[in-house]
Formats: sequence, C-alpha cells, structure tokens
Amino acid sequence: MSAVDDAELDIERRTLVASMAQHGERVDRVLALAIPEFSRSYLQQLVADAAVRLNGRVLLKPAARVRAGDQIVVELRPTAQAQAFVAEPMALEVVFEDAALMVVNKPAGLVVHPAAGHWSGTLLNGLLAHHAGAAQLPRAGIVHRLDKDTSGLMVVGKTLTAVDALSRMIAARSVERLYLALAHGPWRHGPVADVDQPMARDVRNRLRMAVVRGEGAGKPAQTRFAVLDQTPRHVLLACKLHTGRTHQIRVHAAWLGQPLVADTLYGGRAELGLQRQALHAHRLRLAHPLSGEPLCFDCPPPPDLQDALAQADLQYNPATWWQAVAS
Repeated sequence: MSAVDDAELDIERRTLVASMAQHGERVDRVLALAIPEFSRSYLQQLVADAAVRLNGRVLLKPAARVRAGDQIVVELRPTAQAQAFVAEPMALEVVFEDAALMVVNKPAGLVVHPAAGHWSGTLLNGLLAHHAGAAQLPRAGIVHRLDKDTSGLMVVGKTLTAVDALSRMIAARSVERLYLALAHGPWRHGPVADVDQPMARDVRNRLRMAVVRGEGAGKPAQTRFAVLDQTPRHVLLACKLHTGRTHQIRVHAAWLGQPLVADTLYGGRAELGLQRQALHAHRLRLAHPLSGEPLCFDCPPPPDLQDALAQADLQYNPATWWQAVAS
C-alpha cells in the first residue's frame, strides 16, 4: 500500500448543508456546532489546510459567512498538530539516567517541544520513543526548555512524581543552571555584572523578548554575568540564571550592550564560524527529586563553540569556571 493510500484511509469526509437558522453564520461556527467532537481550533486548521469546500470551492477563510442551503464538505484529516505527539526514534546523548529522571545534552538545532513550523523531529518526539512512560507524562517529562539553537544540559522527568518535584524545584529556583556565552566585546562592565530587568514580549517584533519598563510591565528576570576571559573584540562569560524567562541570557546580554556572537535576533553578528547564538548550558546541579542525593553534571562546549573560542583566542578553565558566578 502506498503512502497516498495510507493517507486516504485517515481521511473522513462529511457533508453539511447550512440551515435557514445558520444563514449569515461563520463557517467555522457552523462546523463547530455540526461536529462537536472536534475543537474549533482544529476545524480552523482544516480550513488553513484547504480541507474544507464551500459549494465545491476550497474555502480560504474560517470567518466566511454561509447562506442557507450552502453545501460544506469537510475532510477530517490528521493535522500537523494532531500528529505532533508521536514517538520518533533519535540518537539522544544521555548524560545520566535512572528510573526517575534523565539528563540529556541537547545539540544546537534541536527543537525541544512541537510548535508551529516544528511539528516533528523535536526532543519531545525523541523522548516518546526513548521510554514508554513518557507518553503518560505532561510534555513527555520536559520541565524546562532551551532555545532551538542553544546547546547543552536539560533534565527530564520520567515519572509523574519526578516531573512534579522537578517543576516545583525549578519554580523555587533550587535547580542551578550555569551557561557559557561568547559575546561581542569590548566588555564595558566589571568582573561580575548582575542584571535585574523585567522582560516581556517585544511589542514591535513578536519573535523577540525585550526588557520593559513600567509597573507590572513584564516578569521579573535576574541574570549574573561573570567574565572568564576577554580580548578587545570578544568576551567569554559565565552566566547564572536566577529566573528562567524565554531568551533571558540573550536579552540581558543585549541590554548590557554585549549581544552574543551570531545572535542576529538580538543584534549579534555571525562570525568565528558560528551560525547560531554562542550559548551553551554547561552545568546542571540539583538534588535528586526522590532521594535528595546531590547531582551535578558538566558538559563541555560542542565543537562549533570550541572552534569559535580558539579563533577568538579565548580560554576557560573547566575545573573552576563556575566559581565566577557562584552565589
């Protein structure tokens, strides 16, 4: 059987005729009332996928109005969202694993969770394939995220008890997350720079976050930056998150006037062979959520970042670098 045949088997077609009472109603509302077992957002996605016809013509807008007697044919097909949470075997670099949790080294380029534009091939898909229990957990056990192009360590719960405990620990800021970042120089601050600036979605560009002003304008965000090595053109930073806002290190570094190398979204320039922001989650330290045993994991920078550091003539001591941001 061909792939086309398989797809055809997954499609159910339903034909509806608009009643006199539905004259002037939006198509998506008519569909939602006639097919209540599916969400309105799912039905709107079908319209976007050209799976709905109105009087024989492909419908382009869910807000289109119907007339009494109009015929609507809808193909109830699997959408990308509906197929997002499926197991996909992939090579995960597992740093540590037991019955309760696992620590993975996420490569740059791997999306953590399915979203628009990335409905498959994510870490979540890989976790679903890695162990059977992931399917019974919220977000397959993911309790925090890294940006797609940020590399490094993530902790993932494997049981509901562990997921709940890890989520509470992250909310209480008892999971220590330390990062390495390569920023544009020269560095214009002291050996240690503490940034306490609230953040919110950038109103001018919804893909970006931004430091915001005004009472209640954003969520609290605190980051500590410590200089490990520097030249007039570049600076190697150790970064400690006290909060975990989206793009936090990148936004706070840019706010300091020191955007990360190759972080073009926040003003960085692509150089030193880097095609992604120069940010790596280097250390993860926490108490085991069940036993309380102290756990600490370090992960050296991947080859692209190591090559960039060599080109920039920057070095760090992996045995002591984290002390720069301790406290």
